[in-house]
Amino acid sequence: MPLSIIPDLTIEARFWRAGLTYLAGLDEAGRGAWAGPITAAAVIFRADETLLKRLSGVRDSKLMTPCQRSYWADKIKQEALTWGVGMASCEEIDALGILNATRLAMRRALEQLIITPQQLLLDALRLPEIPLPQEAIIKGDRRSLSIAAASVLAKTSRDAWMIACDQNFPGYGFAHHKGYGTFAHKQALGTLGPCPIHRRTFSPIARLKTR
Repeated sequence: MPLSIIPDLTIEARFWRAGLTYLAGLDEAGRGAWAGPITAAAVIFRADETLLKRLSGVRDSKLMTPCQRSYWADKIKQEALTWGVGMASCEEIDALGILNATRLAMRRALEQLIITPQQLLLDALRLPEIPLPQEAIIKGDRRSLSIAAASVLAKTSRDAWMIACDQNFPGYGFAHHKGYGTFAHKQALGTLGPCPIHRRTFSPIARLKTR
């Protein structure tokens, strides 16, 4: 695997050397899905560079298999000083827009932390409503272990939510595609129409409403 997509602690170490102990990595999952919530996670690790060896398999969640994500999510939780997950519902996404809903989910994740962060590390995003120092890092989930870990917790939490919804709304295949725009999902929408967890402002759901 190219080094460019293996996250490390280079960014974290820079802040640790400056005396900032509590760095919260944040990331989201589900931003592009047609159904379900957007989910964000926040993770704070100890200022310990040996962490990289113990979490050697953590990557941007999009580069991991479901089994890998599940395994490493447990390891992340064991290593974290504190972690939290927050969601914004499909109704909130439709009302606020996906960017503001993403920020809302991240604020909710931060509220779950039992330690107040001294610095936020985010994947190419800022939270203007949060009065904490922030660094928006391009491709942060491929560079920072803290952000990559947050991406894994966000993804596994959202996937579990969508799998549970498969029983409540059978026929859409949520357990398989997790609400993303697959061919099977599009076919199910054409047959069944949207269900309560679909994002009404997202295509093709918005187009179905106008027919």
